[in-house]
Amino acid sequence: MQIRFVAVLASLALALGASTLPDGGGAAQAAAAPPPASNGSPSSNESPSGTTFTNPITEPFADTYADPAIIRGKDGWWYLYATSDPLVSGGPFGNMHVARSRDLETWEYVDTIFDEENRPAWAASASYFWAPDIRYVDGQYVMYYTVTDTAANPDPWDYTIGVATAPTPTGPWADSGGPVLDPRPAGGDSYLNTIDPALFADDDGSRYLYFGGFNGGIWVTELDETGTRAVGEPTRVTVADRYEGAFVVKRDGWYYLMGSSANCCAGPVTGYSVYTGRSRSPLGPFTDHEGVSLNESRVGGTQVVAQNGNRWIGVGHHAVLTDVSGQDWMLYHAIDKDEAWLDEPGGVNRRPTLIDRMDWIDGWPVVNAGAGPSEGPQPGPVAASGLGIVSGDPGSGRGLRRVAGTLARGTDESGDAGAVARLVPDRRGAAVARTAPAPRDVRVEADVRLPDADGSLTVAVGGQSGRSGQSSQSGRSEVSVRLDAQARELVVGQGRQERRADVPANVDLTSWHVLTVEARDGVVDARLSSSGLGDVDAEVRFEPRRDLPRRAPVRLAADGGEAQLDNLTVVAAHDPVTERVAEPQAGDVTFAEEFDGELDAGWRWLHDPADVEINDGALEWPLTGHDLVGATNDAPALLRDAPDGDYVLEATVHLPLGQDTVRNYQQAGLLVHAGDDDFLRLAPVSIWQTRQVEFGKELTADGRTWFGGHVSGPVADTMHLRLFHTTDPDTGEHEYRAASSRDGESWRFGATWTLPAGTDPEVGIYAGGGATPPVTATFERFRLRALS
Repeated sequence: MQIRFVAVLASLALALGASTLPDGGGAAQAAAAPPPASNGSPSSNESPSGTTFTNPITEPFADTYADPAIIRGKDGWWYLYATSDPLVSGGPFGNMHVARSRDLETWEYVDTIFDEENRPAWAASASYFWAPDIRYVDGQYVMYYTVTDTAANPDPWDYTIGVATAPTPTGPWADSGGPVLDPRPAGGDSYLNTIDPALFADDDGSRYLYFGGFNGGIWVTELDETGTRAVGEPTRVTVADRYEGAFVVKRDGWYYLMGSSANCCAGPVTGYSVYTGRSRSPLGPFTDHEGVSLNESRVGGTQVVAQNGNRWIGVGHHAVLTDVSGQDWMLYHAIDKDEAWLDEPGGVNRRPTLIDRMDWIDGWPVVNAGAGPSEGPQPGPVAASGLGIVSGDPGSGRGLRRVAGTLARGTDESGDAGAVARLVPDRRGAAVARTAPAPRDVRVEADVRLPDADGSLTVAVGGQSGRSGQSSQSGRSEVSVRLDAQARELVVGQGRQERRADVPANVDLTSWHVLTVEARDGVVDARLSSSGLGDVDAEVRFEPRRDLPRRAPVRLAADGGEAQLDNLTVVAAHDPVTERVAEPQAGDVTFAEEFDGELDAGWRWLHDPADVEINDGALEWPLTGHDLVGATNDAPALLRDAPDGDYVLEATVHLPLGQDTVRNYQQAGLLVHAGDDDFLRLAPVSIWQTRQVEFGKELTADGRTWFGGHVSGPVADTMHLRLFHTTDPDTGEHEYRAASSRDGESWRFGATWTLPAGTDPEVGIYAGGGATPPVTATFERFRLRALS
């Protein structure tokens, strides 16, 4: 989101005592540990590529580089796009940005997307351009982006989505001439957040655009054949007040919708993070790992990444890429908690781009196996081929050996691929090339183009080949993947055993597509994709009857017509991480307040005592209009001294918040209080129409008071809450990691907030927020536990 606008909203909400802000834009010791080694890998400090990176990756050229989007160009470079902030303190706002890298480690700045000459004429002169989404469709690069204000409407902030196309990843960009879909009025002079676009292409030929934010929810609409206009009625896929920054990938038959939640841009108290839900349909419903929908008032969502107590907070608005070994990575922006703002202009958050490994564990994506954002040198993505193949010029060198027909170098005359390899059959049969022996678990990726209507390309693993390109007796175990332009099929087979998938009619095989073939653990997966970003034009999963040999060359064959290859990589398939890092555990009870008589003598009231009663083993606390946030901060709280060392705070609270209605900002839960403007709180809370768990922080910095929070959930009328306290041995900072549960057994872990070294906070419980409708919070117990 445009940052200065968020700052205004934040100031207003703080003045009103708001608990969490719609921003419209964009841990304990175990979680803060370094990412674990891949199962079977020798060390977590080793990378198959031998490269390392250190976050933020955009530091060499930018102080802030928010809302990242990425694609690999046909020229072999990776291109990284960002929203329209100034790159550096004191710099001008740009019209979105692009940088590039050869290895996903070292990045250089290229330019802005728009300038005054090609800026969309239908956008108002004061409009900003946010959250680019980049794809490759039908031989050209397509960029969707947010337009914050249109020239056709005098009201400000009539958000909508624009689209532009270009022959190369750096332009020149030509806008389509109008919005993809019209701005959506919310009533009066306000508009729903028609922001944060993300394209997804499916294997039936449909193209979907996801868009939207906190004010209105995330929606999905189908696009016409040109990809520039929405058709039909959009479908809402998340609740109105929770998610933005959609990104969708398809994996194992599931559609995973990932989105960011909480405030993107509250400086040192930014609690932004990423969640996901999955569905068997691109239209939803999307549900989390417990089956809770992302599109209901008591909102669900499985945590993908959250701040872990190191320097990085506000980790969100992401894109996903897959490196050439098959390992997924998440790119996202984050805020350094100790350097949250650009010096100039005021009110703009520093949000550089980070990259971290994204693992799939028990069917769900999670960054660094749950360890969260990384700090310090990390093993890097695999971005180059093995076996001596020159990825950007695969017809050169000795990485590919011709077996039959013609293997020649060529040049892409109609696109940006540059040098390509041409496999041209002759009158005696197919053109065949092969690599040196590759590992049994291997991944092959290439940009592929079939200029001839009768052409096909075969990528085969696990066998030798003869003059004709067919498997010899020594290669009976070979599994072949054939992209057939005439039959319009992707076919995977071994001998007479075959599986096939149709290539949609609107997929133009004479333009470049990404073909991946991955053999792992006796299974071969093949996928054809337009952009290589989790989208799919055709895919086949194949389990051969015969085992693949330990090592065998990869065979490439063109038949019926020429096949062209670029960005060819053959590498060992990545070794996936399949276990999460350990979560902290609560140990023995060291203090218990069961509310079965007089309160323990160690309690004291902050501010005036609340009108509470103790009945039947519970503390009954009617909510009032008082709050701890903002200038008034006169809400009562029940506090006691914190234990020494590591410990766990625990409370069980019953708070019937209903659903669907607006009951701002009723809440009750745990409190860590170092001062009226310096505290942490964890509670179920009503935020507009949603019911969620908020872990909030208030502090004074830069001459003013700030409040922000991480949100999670889902909630029930009775919630079990925990805060795990540890102390950083190097800095002395106090770290508090939140967890919540609806049944007291299955816990959801969230973000970590910190308090400075030397802080001596009190701990306890509180209740507050809105008084309408009347509701009473009932605390059933409060406990202190050892950290197990």
